[in-house]
Amino acid sequence: MEIEEILELLPHRYPFLMVDRVTALVLGERIEGYKNVSVNEPFFNGHFPGKPVMPGVLQIEAMAQLAGLLALKTKNRSARDGTLYYLAAVNDVRFRRPVVPGDRLDMRATWSADKRGVVKFDCNASVGDDLACAAEIVIVGRT
Repeated sequence: MEIEEILELLPHRYPFLMVDRVTALVLGERIEGYKNVSVNEPFFNGHFPGKPVMPGVLQIEAMAQLAGLLALKTKNRSARDGTLYYLAAVNDVRFRRPVVPGDRLDMRATWSADKRGVVKFDCNASVGDDLACAAEIVIVGRT
């Protein structure tokens, strides 16, 4: 999935769009994609001057956006039709390594449960072979 389709599905825009490309998608099962982390990201100005590190909350946001793409595609919905998925919960978060400018944050979300529009995903983000972040992410859909 190229950026044009991502922009059709998600309401997010720069500087808050955190998914550059989707590389694999199995409806109702899993999605893989990535974010290229650039030194030009606005959050690096203050996090941290001289030692830029991508904030953990933005790593979670990136995984949540990827999970939202899977939910939207699986349910054949989009932001254009008024459907939005909101972050409802983040559980069992673990950060393993810093994410810095020049890294490619490879992400994966695996669908684990869906109950009345509340969807759970097992998510992880890696840089190369190194796990950067893992979490259970819960999103809720609203039209």
